[in-house]
Parts: sequence; C-alpha cells; structure tokens
Amino acid sequence: MAAPLLAIRNLKVSFSSGRETHEAVRGIDIEIAAGESVAIVGESGSGKSQTALAAIGLLARNGKAGGSVIFEGGELLGATRAALDKVRGSRITMIFQEPMTSLDPLFPIGAQLAEPLVEHGGLARRAARRRAVDLLRLVGIPEPESRVRSYPHQLSGGQRQRVMIAMAIANNPTLLIADEPTTALDVTVQAQILDLLRDLQKRLNMALLLITHDLGLVRRYASRVYVMRSGEIVESGDVASVMANPQSDYTRALIDAEPAGAKAPPPLDAPKLLDASDIRVTFALSSGVFSKSRALHAVDGVSLALRQGQTLGIVGESGSGKSTLGRALLKLTPCAGGLHFQGVDIQRLDQRAIRPLRRQMQLVFQDPFGSLSPRMNIGDIVSEGLLVHAPEFSARQRDAEAARALAEVGLDPEKRWRTPNEFSGGQRQRIAIARAMILKPKLLVLDEPTSALDRSVQKEVLALLRTLQDAHQLSYVFISHDLAVIRAMADEILVMKDGRVVERGATPEIFERPQQEYTQRLIAAAMLARRDGA
Repeated sequence: MAAPLLAIRNLKVSFSSGRETHEAVRGIDIEIAAGESVAIVGESGSGKSQTALAAIGLLARNGKAGGSVIFEGGELLGATRAALDKVRGSRITMIFQEPMTSLDPLFPIGAQLAEPLVEHGGLARRAARRRAVDLLRLVGIPEPESRVRSYPHQLSGGQRQRVMIAMAIANNPTLLIADEPTTALDVTVQAQILDLLRDLQKRLNMALLLITHDLGLVRRYASRVYVMRSGEIVESGDVASVMANPQSDYTRALIDAEPAGAKAPPPLDAPKLLDASDIRVTFALSSGVFSKSRALHAVDGVSLALRQGQTLGIVGESGSGKSTLGRALLKLTPCAGGLHFQGVDIQRLDQRAIRPLRRQMQLVFQDPFGSLSPRMNIGDIVSEGLLVHAPEFSARQRDAEAARALAEVGLDPEKRWRTPNEFSGGQRQRIAIARAMILKPKLLVLDEPTSALDRSVQKEVLALLRTLQDAHQLSYVFISHDLAVIRAMADEILVMKDGRVVERGATPEIFERPQQEYTQRLIAAAMLARRDGA
C-alpha cells in the first residue's frame, strides 16, 4: 500500500495568552492520498483551520504545535523556514478564508499573481504577467487584461477570493488546502470555482483538503470527511456513509442545521428611516499609460426605501454592486443621487456634520479579520466606538458594555482579553457584529454577516439579530449571496446585476414567483446547493 501524500499524526495545537493556554487541537490523525479529495468539517472554533495552519508552519506567534506532519516522506513540523519555503507556494498551496487580509493593498493583483510564478515557477516577469492574465480568465474574472491592474479594494469579495484561488493554483501544486474557499461567493460562482478545482485536480493529480462548514460542498466535492468538534475528530469515513448514517449526534446536528422561519413584517404605518433615490457610484479604471481611463458603474441608478423595523435583503452575484451600494447608503463611499436618513439630507453633510448620526448607522464588514486590529484585544475592539460616541463612559463602563455585547453574540466574555488571531473565522465575524451592536444603531448594514459561519451558528446569529430588531425596532440592510439566510431574514428583496436592480418585491413573491431569468437562475442554484447539503 502506497504511503499517504500527507500524514498528520497526534497533532496538538495550543495558544498562550498571558498565563492561560488554550488547546485548539487535541491529538488528531489525518491522512490524504495523492489526488484524493478530503474534507474537514465542523463548527467555528472546532480547530479546522488551525490544523491546516499548523501543518504548514503558519501558526500565529503565540501558537505551538506538537506531533508529526509528514508530506511526501519529509517531516514538516519543526522544519526550518528555508525548508518550508521550498514546499509552500509550490508543492503545497493554500486558499485562505479571508482574501482581503491575504492580498497586499499596495500592489495590483497582477503583480501579486506574478510573484509566486517568478519565485517558485521560474518564469520571467513578462511571461509571469501573461500567465497572470490567463489565471484570472481561468477563474472567471471579467476583462482580465485590464483587471490585472486593479488593486484588491477595487474588487468585490467574491472576485478577491477568485484571485486567491488563481494564486493558489498558479504553480500546479501537489496539495491544495482550501480553507472556506467559497464563503464570499454566490451560489452560481461557488459551483463554477469548485468545478474548476475538481477539473484541475483530475488533470494534475492534485490532492485537495477542503476545510468548510458547508456540508453541501462536502457531499459534492469530497470523497472522505473528518468531522471535528472542540479540537477532536468525532467521526470520519467516506462521505456517502457519514452523510447517510452519521454515528455521532454532533454530525447529525450539523446535517440537520438550516436557517428557518420567516420574519414578521413591520407595521404598515412604521416611519420611513432611509430613503435613497437614483444612487450612482462610478469608479475610474485605468487602461494603461497611453489610454484614457474608463468608467465602471458599480451602482447605476438604484432607488430604495427602508422603514423602521424592516429588513431589506440585497442579493446578486459577486461584483453586482451589493457591497458598494451598502457603503453608499451609509455615505462611506461617495455617490450621486438623493440620500435621506430620518428625514435629514445626509448628502449635504460633511464628515463633521454627519458624525452625530454615525452611531445610528453601523456596518458589519464582509471580511472581519481585515477590520479587527491584530494589536488590540477583542474587548477593546468591541468597545472602541464608545470612545467616540459615548465619551462620558468610564473604562469600567466600556469594559462592562463589551462583555455584555460579546455575551449577546454567543462569545465568552472572559475571553475578551484575547486577540483576534486566537479566534476562528466565524468567531471573528461575531466579534464584528458585537462591535456594531454595542452602539445600538437604528440602521445596520450587514455585508455578508454569516458567510463565514457554520449553519448552526448562523441560526444563532440570525435569532440574535431578530431579537435585537424586535426589541429596538432596528432596520437592516442585509447583503448576502446565501438565499436561505435572506429568505429567513428579509421582508423585501432587491436583486442586483451589474450595478442595477433587475427585480424587487416581497420575499415570498421573489422566491415563489420570480419574474426575471437571472433571479430564477440564482434561486435554482441555491435550491441545488440546499438539496446537496440535505
């Protein structure tokens, strides 16, 4: 019998924080054969990502790993950086969960794609640039010849994730580790990207380690699965057997978890909170030194109204303008058109004049790690807004409010002295929600707030958002590619494509009687993914 490509034996991972030590992984064994697709699935904080990071020597400074990690016959655990650098980026590559923190904001994406091709692939700069264009085209980035000059902030979350995938497959690795590779992608692009990875896997005999909370992806794209909980493997086996006949109660709970219910509509006489008319956001895209720049209409003539206590869902594929519209509504992105909040024309307000309204208008970002300072503990991160909006609070009051906010989003307040790197992606998203909720806003724009969360935690967070909405008559603009979440949360839905609204209506009407072919395609793809995860 051939030796496995990757053999993880008795892996233990711990993190030190002051006098405390947290055990993230508790002595697990995992094997992956050449060309095999293996998944690690579990809730946020189960140790999935830390297992992969430990295996390739990318733990945070306060992390420590023990055990053994054998790759292609060589020991990786404890290897020198020089030895690891010969493997990482060429033989083993990784798609990280949060692309905005993995891409350098100071360099165009084409230059970042070319770097591993030069360093590990031995290509000349000109050839690497041509290959970068081909890679962008391969992963579905439109107009790749011009997009190579774009910076990360000029791309949508889904497009940034596709850039990361292009970077990971650039040198035809033997093992690709994909850590939640589709959390930022809409359902149609999810299938395209994973089908692409599966095709590359077959052609290159590449092994795939898929780390995910999405059981639909496990069912469709993995042959074997390891189920993790609290740093331990509670069940493993071939995917069909585990899904059809789970032996662990925990596995059964994961399979059964799904957003459910429907939101009660606000009263018909609820006052209007936000009124936007003909909102337009345009970016100038450079076409080269000797060419004129051209305009990208990210948001093109969108109008909407939001009442107190109402949830407006905004859906569409990556790059449709959803997130840009959300930021424009809060006047965080310059826009043209009419914009009124509680009857105040905020388009006429400068930054100083609008500051008193900022507490009432909050945003939860799509990439939480990118918005959480790695130098601050989470208690200070969550309470930071109180320094500006509640300067009368003492340090003790701010700390008490932070503890209360963390408890509301399902995190242990006693862990508020830890830094963001000690938490999973899903836990970091809950920290970001707590930071917004601590100010008790009237309007909350939620940009993919549950994309990094497993289904069971999604249900908890959605229940929390409903409770807060009912208690304080909050209004939500809920941006998501997850139609199951939108269906459970929204009163009304806007469907966006290429910066425009192609369909709008009450949530039941959109799901039961969609009028546009584009909307029908989105819903059909979502239903397919849901059946695969059932």
